[in-house]
Amino acid sequence: MANPLKLPGKFFEGIGRRTVAGLDEMGYAAAIFFEAIYWTLTGWRYRQPVRITSAFAAMMQFGVTALPIATLLAATIGLMLAIQSLYSLGLFGAEQYAYIGIALSVVREFSPMIMGILIAGRSGSAIAARLATMSINQEVDALQVMGINPVRFLVSPVLIALILMMPCLAMWANLVSILAAGLYVSAQLHQSFGAYLNDTIEVLKTGDVWHGLGKATLFGVIIALVGVVNGSMVQGGAEGVGKVTTRSVVISITLIVVADMIFAYMTTK
Repeated sequence: MANPLKLPGKFFEGIGRRTVAGLDEMGYAAAIFFEAIYWTLTGWRYRQPVRITSAFAAMMQFGVTALPIATLLAATIGLMLAIQSLYSLGLFGAEQYAYIGIALSVVREFSPMIMGILIAGRSGSAIAARLATMSINQEVDALQVMGINPVRFLVSPVLIALILMMPCLAMWANLVSILAAGLYVSAQLHQSFGAYLNDTIEVLKTGDVWHGLGKATLFGVIIALVGVVNGSMVQGGAEGVGKVTTRSVVISITLIVVADMIFAYMTTK
């Protein structure tokens, strides 16, 4: 019969092990990030510059090919905010001020977060699966044998692509969401679309736009690092690839939501 006194000990031991493992992953992610930045800036000195073609290919994969689904999601978010804003403000007879909440919510919160979640599910999983497959097939070890730094070859292009494309996607989502919301609001309130755009431009400040773009950049770093860390820690065969891919998406989305909350709290105090 198991000693009941040992059960609480095992419980807290499990918490401790998970905490240490989480801190270890955070340290590993930080080391990869700084090494990728180092090779990006100084790789040419060692005749191993980051390949521009690889970075552009990653930008096409993560950003340009994601435009159709990004446009659909952004338009849907804009319409949803417009519908809810008119409904809630209509309870107080203040529908004419709906553009304020729509503009600030889209630019500061929804566009970067929705694009981050989209890219985490669409591209973060691909990053983890690719690196996991290469690790299982010992292709990463082969790169080291050939004298090619794996971080410079595999991680730096992905990091550069996400850092550049996430703000671009967020800005595109801003435009699409505000335009979609404007079409609905102007039709419901029987006002001109130009008047809605003029009011929106007046209420938005440059700091609001940079707030959202800064978030998007941070989310791009999170997606890249989580995908790389999980992909490099794969164990087993095809089953292991599936596990790290799923784990990468879940952790990326969780960190994006938490980082969004912390970022919003720190910048609105």
